[in-house]
Amino acid sequence: MPGPWSTVVDVKKRTARGVLLSTVCGLVLAGVPASVGASTDVDASGQITAPSAGASGAGDPYWPLDGNGGFDAQHYDIDVAYDFATGELTSVTTLRLRATQDLSRFNLDLLAAPDSVEVDGVPAAYRFESGHEVVITPATPLRRGESAQVRVAGRWTPAELSYAGESNWLADGREVVAINQPHMAPWWFASSDHPTDKATFDIEIEGPADVQAVSNGLLVSRTVDGERATTQWRTTSPMATYLAFFALGRYEIARGIRRGLPWYVAVSRELPTAARESSMRLMRRTPAITSWLIDRVGPYPFESTGGLVTSLGVGFALENQTRPVYPLMGSDALATVVHELAHQWFGDSVAVHRWRDIWLNEGFASFFEVYYRETHGGPPAQQWLTSTYGAAANHAPAFWRIDIADPGRDQIFSTPVYQRGAMALQALRHRIGERAFWRLVRTWVATHRGGNAGTAQFRAMAERISGVQLGAFFRAWLSAPRPPARTRANGLR
Repeated sequence: MPGPWSTVVDVKKRTARGVLLSTVCGLVLAGVPASVGASTDVDASGQITAPSAGASGAGDPYWPLDGNGGFDAQHYDIDVAYDFATGELTSVTTLRLRATQDLSRFNLDLLAAPDSVEVDGVPAAYRFESGHEVVITPATPLRRGESAQVRVAGRWTPAELSYAGESNWLADGREVVAINQPHMAPWWFASSDHPTDKATFDIEIEGPADVQAVSNGLLVSRTVDGERATTQWRTTSPMATYLAFFALGRYEIARGIRRGLPWYVAVSRELPTAARESSMRLMRRTPAITSWLIDRVGPYPFESTGGLVTSLGVGFALENQTRPVYPLMGSDALATVVHELAHQWFGDSVAVHRWRDIWLNEGFASFFEVYYRETHGGPPAQQWLTSTYGAAANHAPAFWRIDIADPGRDQIFSTPVYQRGAMALQALRHRIGERAFWRLVRTWVATHRGGNAGTAQFRAMAERISGVQLGAFFRAWLSAPRPPARTRANGLR
């Protein structure tokens, strides 16, 4: 998402082993009896073990039900159809997963009760609980290392759904855009909804033939059948579930290739003519900004780049993988585009290990707003740092109270996470020097490409590359409830 000082308002929002299969024997779930056959296995010590339930969450303390244990998501095939007249969504998701334990049952994250669940083509027992979990018991337990295809189908009205205080569905009678953070997936498909469980995606969207469907990755096909059209998009790079999106609406489209990288941008035709034209000019700058980032950060991590401007009143921009989504923007629009495209490396390719690490996403994206201005005729980033520090040091005590390395779930998108995150990175640049800083940036994204990482790993890499002990530096900038001392060690002199 964009930095909170831009013109876009930022409002975005396998632990313990479960019970044994025997505890669910004889239960009847959602019309299908639970399996009573529990295969056995032998562990490393020679003890006979029984399949057990996967955990109901990935272990993130901010949202304990996000993600799931016992398996690794590999690939999603998602087929959705949306009815503008009723607001009803039909969703069929086929998830290919690999069991990471002998698995008697497992969960998927979804906000509506499905109509059917199958595992490898066989109806599976399931129940819907906590308004967020589909608990699935396959007819035959899954063995560790085994792959399975899980099909979850249903029909519901996403606008009626909410989770963790979020009501995220964004649609009117002409356009729908499925975007938000940290949660969006369970409004429209069954998933393991945590950034640590990335997968590849095929997304197929059905809607009226007179609208376009836009999603992540590369456009594969569009087929028109009478008054309906079906469009398929594919991303072959691992993607966190909250970054998956689709949009249906009447869009002006532009596309091309720059430096061998395909780009695809879309602007809603529901916008007034002048706004639509200015938005398209802005979106056409996407390939050049992406190219600028490649030169500074390293190879682009995905198969395409682009963006979409919606007419809906979203109030924020979001870094959906390969194709950020923007509202109609004002005078600082270019900085927002730089921010969201920087996220393709910082947040999308290198994703958080836990949501408390969000400053690494937002701090880097906000830093690149400042650095872009520095390299395009604006003031040096160090000047921005010292002036911002001076303005906040004596007049905004609340700005320093949040531990941005662990801000709490209600503060992950607060101003300090963005602005102090960017300040810390510029201070680090000044502290360790240009050569070490840019080597750190490029090494960070290359080492963790397609994966997850957190604050401790970043500090360790910064110390290794710079040869400087930085514990006190990071405590001062991230965690101390006061402004860092104006010292050379803190990058302020």
